[in-house]
Amino acid sequence: MNPDAADTLGIDGRWFDPLWRITVDLTPLEQALLDSWPVRRLGFVAYAGAASLTTTQTYSRLEHSLGVLALVAHFAPDDQVARATALLHDVGHLPFSHTLEGIEGLDHHELGHARIRSMGELLAQHGLDAERLLEVDDGRIDSPLTSRPGGMKLDHLDSFLRSGQAHGRTRSLPAMVLSRLRLLEGTVDTDAETGAELVRLAVAEARAQRSPADVVPVAVLRHLVTTALSGEDPDLSVEELVEMTDDELLAALRDCPSTAEEAETFQKHPLSWRLLAEHDDEGAGTARVEHRITRTYLDPPSVDGELLHSSEADELRRGLPLVFVLHRR
Repeated sequence: MNPDAADTLGIDGRWFDPLWRITVDLTPLEQALLDSWPVRRLGFVAYAGAASLTTTQTYSRLEHSLGVLALVAHFAPDDQVARATALLHDVGHLPFSHTLEGIEGLDHHELGHARIRSMGELLAQHGLDAERLLEVDDGRIDSPLTSRPGGMKLDHLDSFLRSGQAHGRTRSLPAMVLSRLRLLEGTVDTDAETGAELVRLAVAEARAQRSPADVVPVAVLRHLVTTALSGEDPDLSVEELVEMTDDELLAALRDCPSTAEEAETFQKHPLSWRLLAEHDDEGAGTARVEHRITRTYLDPPSVDGELLHSSEADELRRGLPLVFVLHRR
């Protein structure tokens, strides 16, 4: 590891995760994956989606994938299938991650499985079968990446702590939190105090995804992409969209005749759009966009094998689906 830079290239055959403070000795396959475009592309896709344009949560899907690899290497260092799956589990994400999920029926799991299959030859060269990785990714076979139903898994553990650190929500260094965790049949298990802290971070993440700083950019970007894809002669095709990085999509939206003006205004002045309160008639007759939130990630850890219960999490689940209406000033 170079002590001066936590690179994402696998230089010297190691990855140091600055969040978890874990050094991973990379296998030859992991080094090859880090040099492949499906994985490298994740470095140009924001984990927080469109919220990366309006918040301090600007790290990439690649950083998150490496974080999940670090956690698997920490808890199950010899599980080569789970380690490879950790690096590849997000390769199907669209530009801006979950922001565009569902548009034209697009599903990052389906896209990811297709990309993993396309890497079958590379995986086979290192003794792994692509279909085996898909079984792990789907949870069809037990692995360190597969939690019990309703329990917190490593993917979400990295998500809550990495996001919490980016937003200043964490009360302890993630590396210190990690020292108090174990995996119990794939589920994150800990003591009562640490478990409550993990639940707090999960709830805070769900609340942040309902805030104006998150809802506005997500809603507007979905609106712009839907516009560019629509019509008999669309400015943008689905085939082009799924291969893009975040920067490529923003550039395309600024170039598309149907979205150019709105895309430039949004990028320069996000507050040109605002959320309307329920039954608010302000902005009638101006451009309006509706946005729905239909799911949230709130699976808790366990304490001595028993999943924690959270009334706050229950309240957030009961509030779904949520409908937001925006208008352009």
